[in-house]
Amino acid sequence: MMTYEEALSYIGRVASLGSRPGLSRIRELCRLLGDPQDSLRFIHVAGTNGKGSFCAILSSVLTAAGYRVGRYTSPYVLRFNERIAIGNRPIGDKTLARLTERVKRAADRMADPPTEFEIVTAIGFCYFKEKKCDPVVLEVGLGGRLDATNVIETPLLSVVTGISLDHTAILGDTEEKIAAEKAGIFRPGVPVLSGCARGTPAAAVIAKKAAEKGCPLVYAREGSLSVKRAVLGETVFDYGERKDLLIRLSALYQPQNAAAVLDALPLLAERGFPVGEEALRRGLRRAKWPARFERLAARPTVVFDGSHNPEGIAALCESVRHYFPGARPVLLTGVMRDKDHAAMARLLSPLAEEAFTFPPQNPRALDPAVLAREYEENGVPAHAFPASAPALSAALTSAKEKKRPLLICGSLYSYAELRPLFGKGKRKG
Repeated sequence: MMTYEEALSYIGRVASLGSRPGLSRIRELCRLLGDPQDSLRFIHVAGTNGKGSFCAILSSVLTAAGYRVGRYTSPYVLRFNERIAIGNRPIGDKTLARLTERVKRAADRMADPPTEFEIVTAIGFCYFKEKKCDPVVLEVGLGGRLDATNVIETPLLSVVTGISLDHTAILGDTEEKIAAEKAGIFRPGVPVLSGCARGTPAAAVIAKKAAEKGCPLVYAREGSLSVKRAVLGETVFDYGERKDLLIRLSALYQPQNAAAVLDALPLLAERGFPVGEEALRRGLRRAKWPARFERLAARPTVVFDGSHNPEGIAALCESVRHYFPGARPVLLTGVMRDKDHAAMARLLSPLAEEAFTFPPQNPRALDPAVLAREYEENGVPAHAFPASAPALSAALTSAKEKKRPLLICGSLYSYAELRPLFGKGKRKG
């Protein structure tokens, strides 16, 4: 029997071979496993930003209503197991090892071996079938049309949380091209919830693709949204006729994600998943999604945000201006070299007192000297470090001396490195 460590080692070895878009391998792999996905009902979620938060909030609300909710998301922030969960409980180590061994046996029979994401997706399908989950909130990994999750046939609901430029080398260099890729998850007659604002080029593509497949189209977040109170760790807002809704998520963009969930609920109620008002409010209060404007320490205030593209950084800047008015934070940042890091530096620099850069523990990490130079070109004193720990130590010292908050941002991959250094970072799956 494969151990947990052997399972992660196997998945890691496959990951090193890279990604190859396409559905032929995942279809064959699922067929060899008995097509577990065909016995499940899915809410399929694509989008550039916000899809992870949307999945977490929706899963929490549906769980509070008494449903056995599977949740498939990526990447993880602390432990691999987080990618496959029921409610907010990640898959156990022994179960993950057992199912990985089962999927590996099937994968070894394939002439064209599956990718890491395809293997993990198949593990998720097997787990959710085994546990009789209904429904499964399924987050797209990349794009939509050729993503492994698109092997599913007829979801309950297709969601596009929003469109902006990211992964342009793979998905296309315009929002219209990216929208077309994400609209590849649409199925004939299945309702579509679109987070793209009416009148935008991306929204026009989404509407055209939905019409071609006869999908009823609903626009999210068009109700009246008013944030009444936002402090670190708690946000109260009104949406439409609902008043005083509370989420324990700090980022100013999270009420937008919660509003999109509220817009999804009537569509799901029509398909057999009603949610009462008390369960709705309880689910919103219980929703957790770490590494999104999460406070890690109080003296000095340390906040982590995993935004990693220009749209996400722009939203992060809005939260910084709200929570730290007039107090330019010290930055601790590391990014992937395939991101638009120059644009990210331009957006953050007007708010930054000083920047400390480091390479996240990932083969795609950008040279911290390059990132430091980009901040310096925007007028921010910057210091490059070879690793996260010394960079954190120097950044904390600067924040204490200058009496400034410390903002850690640029990549979700940094969370697993840095979160345990603040305590309460290790948890079991």
